Order: sequence, then C-alpha cells, then structure tokens
Amino acid sequence: MLVLCLGAALSLRAAEPAATLTLHADQPGAVINRNIYGQFAEHLGTCIYGGIWVGEDSSIPNTRGIRNDVIAALKQLHVPALRWPGGCFADEYHWKDGIGPREKRPAMINTHWGGVVENNHFGTHEFFDLCELIGTDAYVCGNVGSGTVQEMMEWVEYMTSNADSPMANLRRANGHKEAWKVKYLAVGNESWGCGGNMRPEYYADEFRRYNTFVKNYPGNKIYRVAGGSNGDDVAWTEALMANAGKQMDGLSLHNYTLPTGNWKGSKGSATEFDEAAWFTTLKHTLQMEDLLKKHSAIMDKYDPEKRVGLVVDEWGTWYDATPGSNPGFLQQQNTMRDAVVAGLNLHLFQNHADRVSMTNIAQMINVLQAMILTDKDKMVLTPTYHVFEMYNVHQGATSLPVQLTTPDYVVGTEKIPAVSAAASRDAAGKVHLSLVNANPNTPITVSCTLAGLTAKTVTGRVLTSSAMQDRNTFAAPDAVKPQPFTGAKLDSGKLTLTLPAKSVLILTLE
Repeated sequence: MLVLCLGAALSLRAAEPAATLTLHADQPGAVINRNIYGQFAEHLGTCIYGGIWVGEDSSIPNTRGIRNDVIAALKQLHVPALRWPGGCFADEYHWKDGIGPREKRPAMINTHWGGVVENNHFGTHEFFDLCELIGTDAYVCGNVGSGTVQEMMEWVEYMTSNADSPMANLRRANGHKEAWKVKYLAVGNESWGCGGNMRPEYYADEFRRYNTFVKNYPGNKIYRVAGGSNGDDVAWTEALMANAGKQMDGLSLHNYTLPTGNWKGSKGSATEFDEAAWFTTLKHTLQMEDLLKKHSAIMDKYDPEKRVGLVVDEWGTWYDATPGSNPGFLQQQNTMRDAVVAGLNLHLFQNHADRVSMTNIAQMINVLQAMILTDKDKMVLTPTYHVFEMYNVHQGATSLPVQLTTPDYVVGTEKIPAVSAAASRDAAGKVHLSLVNANPNTPITVSCTLAGLTAKTVTGRVLTSSAMQDRNTFAAPDAVKPQPFTGAKLDSGKLTLTLPAKSVLILTLE
C-alpha cells in the first residue's frame, strides 16, 4: 500500500504543469516609461467628491480639503501622471466654472454620470494641489466637444504662463502666483462618441485647429495627445496618423475588459462569478496584445521612428454596478480577478515599451477598477492597488526580454497562456522579474535561465488568495495583500520556483 501511494504521489508530481523562461539580461530593451503606471480621476460617482475631496471643514482628516489617508496611499504608488477631469465629463467641463471662491462657483448637471449636481468645488487649483501632494505630473484633458478653441487656449495660459497677461493675472488673483507645469494635455476625449460623435477625418482637422492654439509658454513644454481609437477601430488610427500624425506627440487608445464582452446587456458581477466568468474575463483582457500590435503597426507606417507614443489612457475591468448603488456612478468591487487582470495588462504594456508611452487605469478611487475604495471616513486598498505598488519597481527601468514557454490554462474547449512574465533592470542594477499565474486552481513550476546575469540573492512578494472572489472590504481590509515569498531558489545560474494558483509575484535579483 505504501509503495502504491508513493507511486501515485510521484505520478501527480510529474503531471504538474511547468513553465520555462529565459531572462535575457544581456539584451536590454527600451526604457519602460514610468507613465505606464498612470492613473485617471474623473468627475464620476464618488471618485472626486468623497474619494479625493472632502472639503476643508470635513471631520475626515484632510490637507486643504484633500483626504490625508488617500494622499498617503497614493504616494506609495509613485503615481507618475494623473489624468483629469475626464473622460466624457471633460467635454462638458468649462474650466472657468471651477476657479475663484468656491461659494461663488456655478453648479452644473453631470449629464454623463448619474445626473447629479456638480458644484465645481474641485477645480483647477485643487487638482494641481492634489498633484503636488502626491508628487505626480498633470495630464489635463481639454474640452473639444462643447468647448471652444479660445477656451482651451486660455486654460493653457491660465495654468502655464508667468507673463503679465490676462489669464496669468487671473490665476494670480485667485491665489496662485507661479504657473504650474502641465506636462501632458489631451485635445478632447472619445471624439468618436461622447466627445462629439465625429468622423475621424473631421476630428483630425479639429485636433490640428485646437492644437495650434495650445501654446508652450516659457518653462513648460506640453506633450499633446490626440483622441484615438475605441478598441479595434483601426480605421480611426489610420485617419489620425495620416492627417494629424505630425502634429501630435501621443495618440490615445481606450479599451475595457468586460467578462461578457457585451456593452448592451449585463457585463457580469464584480464579485459573484464562477470559473467560466474568470476565464472569459482574462481571455478578453489578453486581447489588449492584439490591439497594441494592430495600432502600433499603423503608427509604424506613418511614424517609423516611433516619435508618437501610444497612450492607453482608459483601460481596466468594467462590470455591472454594485447592487443598490447609482448605476451612473460605475461603482464596483475589486477582487483577486482584477489583480490578475492588472498584472497581465501591465506586462503587455511593458513588453511594448518601444511604442506605449503612457497608460491610465480607470479609475483611481471608487470607480471601475479602482486603487482605493472609500466610505465616509473609511478607506480600503484593493487588490489592484497592491499590484501597482508591487510593480512600481519597473517604473523607468530598462526592459529585459523574456522568452517564455508556458502551459495553457484550459476551460472547456478554450485556452489562454497560464503564465505571463516581464522583467527589467533599474538604475541601481537590480533585476526585477514579475510573474502572473492566470490559472485559479493549479500552481505552476517555473524554471528560469538567467542569461547575462549572475545573481547571488533572490527575494520576493506574492499576492494571492484562497478564492477567486476574495476582496478587501471595510470590515476586512487586509483579506488580500502581498506576503513575503520565499519559494524562489538560485542554483548554478538557474532560478526555480512554484508560482501559486491565481497569483501575482514580484522577484528581485541581486
């Protein structure tokens, strides 16, 4: 009996799936633009009001109206760039309504998101205060849909000019003497849809017109982002590159992950899902690889030097809203499934570092695939937050090619790669290898050859959970959080480890 049991155990062990990997430290690639880890904060639901802004008179601890707990959490992410004020909201936002004494600012109806009254208490000055408090660069989205060329031109002057000029003097009168830096500016948002339902050739001309009046004032040079495609609309990219490619610095791309792939019906629950929904979510999110290749190929045709960056400034999971919440607020929970989605997409972006210059996950707080959830004075960090924190070692590092052979994760008649990987070397010479196991049931053995790297130590952290649906709540805020990983071993130039089921792992090799 003992012999039979031992034989069965050995048979099971031999059947365990395995992945092999070669990390080419001797073939450094492109620098990973730190902006790949960008964030997005729209006037949508409780992202701004309640999530970021509580007002100076709030009992919630704050700095000039901005929540202290949120500031501290975001500083840990090393947020490189923050996109604001939208989204669809940007093309109905008129910036002059959001400056001056708050009690005198006119209110508006947020027609896109829930039909609620927007009091404009969080405007230009408050946004730049937030950027300074968390140490991030500003990515401002201008109003093309319902705004004017003059309005955008004057906003740029208000934000970035130190001249003795009308808009600069208006900024001074409102309490900010020195100009801010606006490193990135989008000329409109989703002009194919909520930003104006334009044809690509028409928008290309509008971009050229508006962009002409976006001035670089002394001390500030703006990276101009044209409104790009919705998902796989390559015809839009073709028209924009052909007609306005020479005028832009970046071209946006928006793509969301829906478990059902269906915009018109149910998108699926954020928390009540089975393995079939887990699988379809990951299958759909991996379509980002095809989108990056298709749009990059068109951009290469018009811009072989890769001067124009691909800016994926809206991405992430999109589920049905939390039951009982305002459906226009796009509030959803965030599980281990979202952590895996984040890891997979960040790997794709890094592995296309030669073209992808920025991405901005949607959104930062309380909306869609959020980093942070708040409820009055309570705050919780999501599994997605932890992936961004673990991966911030890749920001600004040099990408290192990885050659991966992975088993498949199979559900029914469909399959996807079970393991995803990316690697980089930072300025201090440390090599970081990140790995994702998309299989929620099965650990996978990974054997890695280190080419051009002699590592003496390996340390790591892993994010995993016992169930696919595990998440952090206000009652249990630490249910899913990174833990030390001690299962990686170095021996004769080889790295070996067992990657837990449904996990995201970061290793440091020195």
